[in-house]
Amino acid sequence: MSDGDNGVLFSWPTRIYWEDTDAGGVVYHARYVAFLERARTEWLRAMGHAQEDLRQAHDLVFAVRAMQLDFVAPARLDDLLQVQVGIQSCKRASVVFGQRILREGQLLVSAQVKVACLGASLFKPKPLPEPLYRQFTQLQPDH
Repeated sequence: MSDGDNGVLFSWPTRIYWEDTDAGGVVYHARYVAFLERARTEWLRAMGHAQEDLRQAHDLVFAVRAMQLDFVAPARLDDLLQVQVGIQSCKRASVVFGQRILREGQLLVSAQVKVACLGASLFKPKPLPEPLYRQFTQLQPDH
């Protein structure tokens, strides 16, 4: 995933607090997963699709199916990070996100996150509603 018009669609700021760190003041690795999730949620909200609205209006939820993380450098107490979100690919019932976490332009974590689209009531695969599918596919880098 690269900067500018080549993949990064959204950037969400987050500050590192004591609760995010280990005894040495370094961010505990599992906290990065929460930062990535929040950025995807806020990206979706910024596009006009709050997750609760999707659940109520379309019986649609997203569930992480697979995740690949590459930890490049540590974040530390009080750092201000940018958590970036971009769509790598979109199919009818799944989306693959490319994400990065940066501090002052330095890459700390890169991630690929595959989410499944599920019916909230049965928790079974469900296609994205057509307008959302069109919107997501327009955001793919090869489009």
